[in-house]
Amino acid sequence: MNMQHRFCFAALVAGVLLSGAISATQARQTEPMRSIEGLGTISFPTSTRSAAAQTAFLRGALLLHLFEYPDAARAFRQAQQLDPDFAMAYWGEAMTYNHGIWNQLDADAGRKALAKLGPTPAARAAKAPTPREKAYLAAVEILYADSDTKPVRDARYDEAMEHLAKAWPDDNNAQLFHALALMGRSEGVRDVPAYLRAGAISERIFRLNPQDPGAAHYWIHAMDDPAHAAGALEPARALSKISPAAAHAQHMTSHIFMALGLWDDVAKANEVAMHVMNVPAKAEGRPLTTCDHYTQWLEYAYYQQGRFRDAGKTLQACLQSVKPSMEWASSHAGQLAEMHSTPAMFGQMLNESLMQMRAIAVVESGDGNGFAAHTAVDTTGMGSDAGWNDFTDGYAAIERHDLPAVQRSLSAVSTLHAASQAAGEKQTSSYLAILQDDLAGLLAVEQGKPDNGVEAIRRASRNYEALPFDFGPPVPIKPPHELLGEQLLKQGKAADARVAFETALKSAPGRSRSLLGRARAEAASGDTSAATATYKQLLDIWHTADADLPELAEAKGFVAAHP
Repeated sequence: MNMQHRFCFAALVAGVLLSGAISATQARQTEPMRSIEGLGTISFPTSTRSAAAQTAFLRGALLLHLFEYPDAARAFRQAQQLDPDFAMAYWGEAMTYNHGIWNQLDADAGRKALAKLGPTPAARAAKAPTPREKAYLAAVEILYADSDTKPVRDARYDEAMEHLAKAWPDDNNAQLFHALALMGRSEGVRDVPAYLRAGAISERIFRLNPQDPGAAHYWIHAMDDPAHAAGALEPARALSKISPAAAHAQHMTSHIFMALGLWDDVAKANEVAMHVMNVPAKAEGRPLTTCDHYTQWLEYAYYQQGRFRDAGKTLQACLQSVKPSMEWASSHAGQLAEMHSTPAMFGQMLNESLMQMRAIAVVESGDGNGFAAHTAVDTTGMGSDAGWNDFTDGYAAIERHDLPAVQRSLSAVSTLHAASQAAGEKQTSSYLAILQDDLAGLLAVEQGKPDNGVEAIRRASRNYEALPFDFGPPVPIKPPHELLGEQLLKQGKAADARVAFETALKSAPGRSRSLLGRARAEAASGDTSAATATYKQLLDIWHTADADLPELAEAKGFVAAHP
């Protein structure tokens, strides 16, 4: 944003806050709550005189709060068609191209959306009839300014939304978009104080309107880490019922369930999310989705439940869907554009999902010679992120004691780590350093240098602890503390191993392999009572596990032998 635009927005906000032109009565929302079937309830008054345009706008706003961005954009464009001078409809479409929590911004698309309203910020502001709508437009203009860095713009956008929220305290949407902006300004890396502040704002709006999907959604996002997730179990139980027609709402609940180790709930949430997502896909003749974010979480949950066969089926379905889905994408570029994607982006998304699902399968199954270990992934266009696939190759090679293959994988991870450092990719570089140390440590152990190996894995564990928590399945694929515990246990250091497993469980509560390791360490330490309790915890988690799962027999046998 250039200096003139900064002064324009500052003047607007100052005028709103300091002048007597806007009375408290005028600042209040006057539109009653409206329910949109399957999405939730909202009040978001605007100046349009078209009832149909307002309905389309409300639908778009609810979808925007639910991160159903392509559908939200369609709803806002419908509102524009119904009322071409409807300034807030253009604001809404521009908002669908900013995904702050994910640190994603499609600046070109956002600018094009705003340009449909007018050629300049001043021309667009002139079409917003009220000070409140001008403030919303002025805020979104910051995101799509052609100067300053993204972090600077995100910080200024957050400040703008804070001013707007204070100026119109009864505008629930202003409060929620401020909460979202708070989380977005940390550029995809959890800033706990900012997140908790956003959570408090979202909870307050949830208390005012328990059917507001944005309030429940942002409250969950603000607290989806093990240290705080229990405080957001209420919205996690509520969101799927508030917005049954939104796939992301179904999935989002599992952010809290996973952080608490509630595997049955994680699996169910993502099964329902996939169903909700695939109903329109089937109706529109699109390929069914079996290879995406939701299926990654589902596969991971199945492994925690001991449902290895079901987990394997999700990976096979993903692999089998890649080629036909990419063939469909190549001939449906227009349809993909409506979904904010391109054939190339679509193909890369499929391969990235396949890469992650393959990694989960190799690590959780411990099978270095199975289907997952030998599944090929096209990492074209992934850049340094391809390092996760190289690590998976190396981990599988360790399981089958193929040391030359491990060395090749370690070299590949090291090269990508150096490249990510050179490119200033701080977060990716940090994770690749962890993967590199884990793999180097395993290789050293295999080469008969256990002390060197354990030290490398300890270094990975310390570095992992120093990183801000990232939601979902463990980002390093194999939690370093869990790996450390396993190596210490092999060396007969049961007490140290137990500590490592306890540490691992703090960042991944209820994780089956860490619990199994802890049970074994407790038993090896002679703490039969603690081992029995941990094995019983595993049996509760594994109540739907494959009957022939060896670890299930181990747990049952130990509990039976120690009544």
